Amino acid sequence: MKVSTTIIYFIIFTAAIAIPALALQQTGNGSVIDGSFWSLFAFMSILTLLVLMAMVVVYHKNPDYFAQAFLGATTVKILACFIFIFIFLRNNKINKSIFPVDFLYIYLLNTAFEVYVLLRNLRHKNSR
Repeated sequence: MKVSTTIIYFIIFTAAIAIPALALQQTGNGSVIDGSFWSLFAFMSILTLLVLMAMVVVYHKNPDYFAQAFLGATTVKILACFIFIFIFLRNNKINKSIFPVDFLYIYLLNTAFEVYVLLRNLRHKNSR
């Protein structure tokens, strides 16, 4: 797993999940997107990038612990997301029907991307 390849895939992925939200806002369907969407998007994107970089470091230092590092990083990520959501909800007014959809859209797609990276690296590890 190369750092540059992972970052390129991450940038493409982040752009791919941002495009539907931008398209909704530009076409006048912005009511589907909560006003806090972009701060949530930025937080989770940065968190996902940090998790991916931690997995790359573990992969280069000791590939045998890659899967365990993934599980640990995913646990830390969900705890960080819950703390962020708790603080965010206390300090801001949000639309209670749209915010959970926005959160799940961003969180589940980012987690699916992390699983894709994990499976891609495990597949390469098994072929050696």
